[in-house]
Amino acid sequence: MAPPAAVEHMTAHVLQQLTRHRSQFSPDNQPPPLFVAVQGPQGSGKTFLTSRLREALVSDPHSLSVVVLSIDDLYLPHDQLVTLAKANPENRLLNGRGQPGTHDVPLGTRILSQLKRINEADNKDDIVEIPSFDKSLFGGEGDRVNECVTAHGPVDVIIMEGWCVGFYPLTPEEIEPRWELPVQGLGGDFFGSRGFQKANVFDINMKLCTYLPWWEFFDTFIQIKPVENHPYDYIYTWRLQQEHHMKSLNGGKGMTDQQVEAFVDRYIPGYVFFGDGISEGGINENGQHQRPPWIGNGLSIQIGEDRNVLNVGNF
Repeated sequence: MAPPAAVEHMTAHVLQQLTRHRSQFSPDNQPPPLFVAVQGPQGSGKTFLTSRLREALVSDPHSLSVVVLSIDDLYLPHDQLVTLAKANPENRLLNGRGQPGTHDVPLGTRILSQLKRINEADNKDDIVEIPSFDKSLFGGEGDRVNECVTAHGPVDVIIMEGWCVGFYPLTPEEIEPRWELPVQGLGGDFFGSRGFQKANVFDINMKLCTYLPWWEFFDTFIQIKPVENHPYDYIYTWRLQQEHHMKSLNGGKGMTDQQVEAFVDRYIPGYVFFGDGISEGGINENGQHQRPPWIGNGLSIQIGEDRNVLNVGNF
């Protein structure tokens, strides 16, 4: 069976970028892996597409060594998520996993650093352990589990996928007007009706600064995005379908439909305020504008409600 159209575009893009990447190094030395970021909203199919991308790359005629990790697997353990929520009772955005601030940033930095060096001669026998997070545990709140994926060199391609990969913080002057605007497709008072406060967004904005060192690892980017006139409302449908599928496979463990809706609510501010950073960058912790390292090497795949490819472009 032919792979989805999106996978064909993703595969061609990664192979092109891999050739470019390797050309920057001496043919006598093993280059570091090509780091590929894949971003898309919940339920858009990014995890499925990333798995199919890996299958295409490891199969003939390419036969590449590929390591895939998800930003989801870097969430804090459940007990730490609970502690974080209790410490921030006024910020609903931190009431559970999802937003920047709910990941183990030092762990992610350590893993990405190890993967960056995995092809070096001194590290050829090293094993990199990548953690796993089970979203079905604790009634859908999720928890880190003891199982892990291991990787060792040489590796050709590292792929990291996640909903907020590539998001950048903004200046206060950029946040203010966005707060006042209606959220397209979700009503004029979406933030207030969901109990969010402007201070909540400023808090997440500050926490997002600690993720910027992660983004510096990536050589190229693939963004999967909804059609422009439905930037957010399709996400609710997609994420609900995703939860139903997971529960059909695990005996019904997971969130109720109402919990899924509330869960997606907490992600929408991330898209509204920080998603443009993928192509435009943002500020660093010193307040200076920071340009994404993948600009000029990015692929954008726009999809419709049924996840069919509508448009493909570069940035």
